[in-house]
Amino acid sequence: MISGTAAEISLSSNVPRSKVYEVLKSLSKKGLIEIVRGKPLKFNVIPPHEIFEKSRNNIKEQLDEAENELNIIYEEQIPNVPAPIWLVHGPEKNMSKELEIISRAKSSVFIIAGFIFKDEAIKLKESINKASSRGVHIKAVISPSCNVDDHKIDVKKEMDNSDCEMKIFQLPHIKLVVRDEKEMLITFCKLKDGKIISQTAIGIWNQYSEFVETITGVYNFIWTTELFNNFHK
Repeated sequence: MISGTAAEISLSSNVPRSKVYEVLKSLSKKGLIEIVRGKPLKFNVIPPHEIFEKSRNNIKEQLDEAENELNIIYEEQIPNVPAPIWLVHGPEKNMSKELEIISRAKSSVFIIAGFIFKDEAIKLKESINKASSRGVHIKAVISPSCNVDDHKIDVKKEMDNSDCEMKIFQLPHIKLVVRDEKEMLITFCKLKDGKIISQTAIGIWNQYSEFVETITGVYNFIWTTELFNNFHK
């Protein structure tokens, strides 16, 4: 049944009316049914797609809040690590680390993308746009295209509509993500006949503030040169 009175629901379910009222009130509090005033009261089921959409939104809000709180705790503990440099192996882990770094950004993100992995652009753009909505200033210098695992990727097209300042230049086959002058990841891959082999990807994840600040200075110098084509602001 998707609609009925308490008497009809009691009859259909073989549940005593006193118990039916108790259950219906509980379902109403949970937002699963609506009560239509009248004599007698009528109870209508909320369409499932509305219930699940609301549940998805609530879960997403809770996850975002948990992510933000844990990122703060994580960042506070980074200085306690004796040697804050790690190697990150493989394309999936490097992509995951990039998104993680961007998610912690508070003021700035600098990106150099001499290549992107296949199917990376969607998640990267989502992460960039989410950071930008928090007020993070993002700059990206990208190659127009690259060859990864025998696939030619139109980097410019894939990264278009990203909410950031972006410039085009034919870059070396490296990728760099820096956030807040505090943390960075630089990723390299082996080449074969000028094509990137994604499974050889290795990243250097670094949180030495002095080194990151130096790289940030170099990035700002590169950004201000006139070599690039600025196609999106």
